[in-house]
Amino acid sequence: MPDQIKILVSTMTGTAELVAEEIADAFTAKGQKSEILLMDDLDAEVLANGSAFIICTSTYGQGDVPDNGQAFMENLNSLAPDLSGIKYGVFALGDLTYHQTFCNAGNLFDAAFQKFGAQRIGQIMRHDASSGELPEDCAAEWAEEWLEELVATA
Repeated sequence: MPDQIKILVSTMTGTAELVAEEIADAFTAKGQKSEILLMDDLDAEVLANGSAFIICTSTYGQGDVPDNGQAFMENLNSLAPDLSGIKYGVFALGDLTYHQTFCNAGNLFDAAFQKFGAQRIGQIMRHDASSGELPEDCAAEWAEEWLEELVATA
């Protein structure tokens, strides 16, 4: 079990940050420490200081990473770090009415982490804004299941 799970947030409107707060609360309820970090001023060096991460991201525009996560993604791709010791999960927010780009930012982060050797735990959580269910309402249940899968891989 990691000392702390870092929740990295990429968001345009703040919804992904609300989801991250629910995930953090679910972890706390299970006795797991976590830290929420907005990607605004982060670079890939943050990955050297941990072993378990959640990427919580919305999708913007034409399937893009939100503005506050673009520099992080560019830095990750340019550094090409060895992430083989990292386990991660992805909570992606999108709108299925845009089916071609649905949750694409989550897919982009997932592909980058896998390309550099990280191990994804569980499936990507893809929340559909057009479903009528608020993403923060399903975040805790997903986080609890993810944490159980993380523990099982230890």
